[in-house]
Amino acid sequence: MIHPGFFCNLLAAHDTEFFTGVPDSLLKHFCAWLGDHVAEQNHVIAVNEGAALALASGYHLATGKIPLVYMQNSGIGNAVNPLLSLADGDVYRIPIILLIGWRGEPGVPDEPQHLKQGKVTHALFEAMDIPCRVLSRRENEIRSQLEECHAQIKKSNSPLALIARQDTFTPYTPDSGANTPDSTTEMSREQAIEEILRASVPEEVFVSTTGMASRELYELREKRHQGHEQDFLTVGSMGHASSLALALALQKPEIPVTCLDGDGAALMHLGSIAAVGERKPPNLRHVILNNGAHDSVGGQPTIARKIDLAGIARAAGYPCVFSVKTPEELRQALAKKGRPLFIEALVRKGARKDLGRPRSSPQENKEAFMRFITEEKT
Repeated sequence: MIHPGFFCNLLAAHDTEFFTGVPDSLLKHFCAWLGDHVAEQNHVIAVNEGAALALASGYHLATGKIPLVYMQNSGIGNAVNPLLSLADGDVYRIPIILLIGWRGEPGVPDEPQHLKQGKVTHALFEAMDIPCRVLSRRENEIRSQLEECHAQIKKSNSPLALIARQDTFTPYTPDSGANTPDSTTEMSREQAIEEILRASVPEEVFVSTTGMASRELYELREKRHQGHEQDFLTVGSMGHASSLALALALQKPEIPVTCLDGDGAALMHLGSIAAVGERKPPNLRHVILNNGAHDSVGGQPTIARKIDLAGIARAAGYPCVFSVKTPEELRQALAKKGRPLFIEALVRKGARKDLGRPRSSPQENKEAFMRFITEEKT
C-alpha cells in the first residue's frame, strides 16, 4: 500500500499542490492526510464533483499548474459536464489529475448501488476519451507511474484518471480532530430518526438519503417490530432524496411524506430545496440531519455547520422552518402543522459500531414501497 504523504510528496515534485473533491471511503486516509498537511487555500472539499472540476479549472487558470480532483466513481456522473464541456481537449484543454475510488470493482464484494458503477468505470472514461490507469499499490512503482501520467497530461493538456482500488492507501489517523465525534451536540442521528418515527402517523412514508441514515432507519423499524414497506432507502444517488420525496408528495397528496436528508447530500444538490419551496406540497416534511460531516466515508467535514441552512430554506419558500439541537426541540418542531415543514436537526457525528445493513435488495425495497403507496391510495 501507499502512504498518503508519500503519494502527495511525489505529486508536489511535479507541482501538483491543489486538491479538491468529494470524499470517498476508499480515499479516506488520503483525504485525512490532506486535511492535516495541506493549506486551506489549496484543499477545498467541494459540494459536488462537478463543482470540484470547476474549482480545479479555476486553479489552473490562476497558476498554470496541474490540480488533483478526487471522488468516488459514483461521482463521475456529476463530473461529466465540466469534463466534456470545460476541461476537454476540444474545449479549454485543462490538465487535471482525477483520483477515483473504485467502488464495485468486479470480483470485490460491495453494496448493490456500487456494482454497476464499478463495472463501467473504465468504459466511462474511455467514452470521454480520458486516459485512465489503475493506481499501483506499490511505492516502488508509483514514482514512475506518476512521472508518466504527468508527462502525458502536460502533452495533452487535458485530464487523466487514476483509479484507486480498495486498500490502495495505508491507514492514516488525522491530527486535526475532524473525524472525532462531536460531544457538544446532544442528539445522535439515530436518536433524531427515532423521534421522527415516533411523531409519524401510520400511513406516513419515508424517503431516506444514502449512507448511515437509511441503515439506521432500517434498524429502527426492526427495533419497533415494524415492516420496511413504508421506507424508500435511497442507497445511491447522493443528494437526490428530497427530489424523490417532492415527486412522491405531489403525486400522492393524500399520503404524508417525510424526507430524511443529510447535510452533505443537501449541499450536493442545494437547488432541490428551492424546488420544494416553490411547489410547497402540503404533505411533505423535510428533515436535514446535520452533523457537519461526510459520516459514511470517513467523517470529513462539510460546510453545513458554517452556513444557515434554515435561512436558505426560509428564503426558498418553506413556510415553516426550524433548526433544533435537542430531542425536546425536535419534538416541538415535529408537532407543527405548517407544510412543507423544514427541520434542520443538529446531530452528532458517528454511528453505532454494530450498525447493520438492509437485508432486502433495492428491487425488493422498491416493489414493497410501491405496493404500500398503491394500497394507501385505493
